[in-house]
Amino acid sequence: MHAVLCTHFVKLRNADVIYCRHKPYFYRLRTSKIPFRFITNETQRTKAQLLSLLHRIGFDVYENDIFMCVPAAKKLVQEFGYRPYLLVHPNVESEFHGCDTSNPNCVVLGDAGVHMTYERLNQAFRVLIGNPEAVLMSLGKGKFYREHGELVLDVGPFAVALESACERRAIVIGKPSEQFFNMALEDMHLRADEVVMIGDDISSDVGAAQSVGFRGVLVRTGKYRPSDDSHPTVKPDAIVANLAEAVEQIVAHQPSHKFDTSS
Repeated sequence: MHAVLCTHFVKLRNADVIYCRHKPYFYRLRTSKIPFRFITNETQRTKAQLLSLLHRIGFDVYENDIFMCVPAAKKLVQEFGYRPYLLVHPNVESEFHGCDTSNPNCVVLGDAGVHMTYERLNQAFRVLIGNPEAVLMSLGKGKFYREHGELVLDVGPFAVALESACERRAIVIGKPSEQFFNMALEDMHLRADEVVMIGDDISSDVGAAQSVGFRGVLVRTGKYRPSDDSHPTVKPDAIVANLAEAVEQIVAHQPSHKFDTSS
């Protein structure tokens, strides 16, 4: 059995028309009996909110089809007994219900959007600098993404700032963390060589997935830039025009997944 991880789809959080345009391709995967997961660093919506949006615009998807970093982070927080200071978007604070947030020994950092204020960053800094054992957990480490047609800062630059100020490395739960990709793999009960990753970020999607043994397909949409075709270190297994072409190649070459790399 082979499966598909796709990040390109759920990243376009504010563009319902884009979601709708992609709908037939995931239907094609499902009717071809190819398992898939939407793997996303989305940290401004809960899984329930994202699922509700997808259902509202006509996607036939289930809770298990979506793999998000917030539930993965909560699992880690509970496993290790961390008490988090939550520097996350208000929409997802409820996802950490049941976690002890008193006397924090951990900072969970997400894409808080306009709620990423100087005071909240300073509070996170104080938690970390005041306790050499305190852990910084970053929900992804992307540099930027596209929203409303413009590129905007992602959580990564803020994580790097705290790493520098507090002289410690963040635990990254989300792309491009190898741990996150391996958690998704475990969720699907498959081997790395059975999975194809489709994404528009040459480093965080394609390169990171290849580092754990997945095949990586780059789509020339979204965050893609022409210079990605000749990236100095990341060499995609295929470069395709769009999601439709990627899906058609996967279906056509199932189960071998030998992509046409002539694009």
